[in-house]
Amino acid sequence: MTILVTGATGNVGRNVVRRLVELGHDVRALPRRARAGAFPAGVRVHEGDLTRPETLKDALEGVDALFLFPVASTAEEVVGMAKTAGAHRIVVLSSGAVTTGFDTDFHLPVERAVEASGLQWTHVRPGEFAMNKLALWGPSIRAERVVRDPAPDAAWFPVHEQDIADVAVLALTEKGHAGQAYTLDGHELLTRRRQVELIAEAMGEEIRFEVVTAQEAREIYLAQGGFAAENADFLLGFEDYGGNEPAPSEVEAFDPSPLGPMPTAEAVTGRPARSFAQWARDHADDFRS
Repeated sequence: MTILVTGATGNVGRNVVRRLVELGHDVRALPRRARAGAFPAGVRVHEGDLTRPETLKDALEGVDALFLFPVASTAEEVVGMAKTAGAHRIVVLSSGAVTTGFDTDFHLPVERAVEASGLQWTHVRPGEFAMNKLALWGPSIRAERVVRDPAPDAAWFPVHEQDIADVAVLALTEKGHAGQAYTLDGHELLTRRRQVELIAEAMGEEIRFEVVTAQEAREIYLAQGGFAAENADFLLGFEDYGGNEPAPSEVEAFDPSPLGPMPTAEAVTGRPARSFAQWARDHADDFRS
């Protein structure tokens, strides 16, 4: 099977590429910029940009399936190109925020474009990425062995990126997943303070947790740049999912403890979801230097 992976250098995409290669599929990777050694041997790399669909033509030619990174503005055109090129299956990297109804203008339009195509489709909807903590806390842990955060008791179910990739690979390569939307979380509710403790245990070093105000955290994230700066206002409650000022009720602390167990990759893969402790061990070196 010939499969094109868009967003191929992302946290999920690169793991999808690697696993597909291990399974013996003909894999094409679509990064914006090709870097030597970024992909396993045998992967055909096509530079392209989902915001410019015309750059995808060669990469799509003759593909059987597509792993689609979400870009709402061009989704309809990209899906149409994939269908014309012969693809019969599309797996969307979506978001758990679609399941909860918070996302109506980012991931949801991509899902709808794929569903309207008439092709086989599967939506993979992860919740909070464990990898977000590497982007947010990594710089201060590497530099000072400290995490500065305004909400030590805020908690959620962070999901390992490999669990997301495993579900995507099954949906791309096996029967029985068409027409499914899989919401994926981690199996354990963890406060931010406990997440820091697990990272420290994985590193074998002490990490201080310093409580700061939301405004102080915002300044830290903006100074870091990248993911932290791009998402600071949303993550710290200064704006809602759609980029608007949140209503007062949305700013109030949300207690997820009554929710009980959340859906995990196990329902699809048949294997227990990876723990945050496992994720911390997998990325301990990334926090060191």
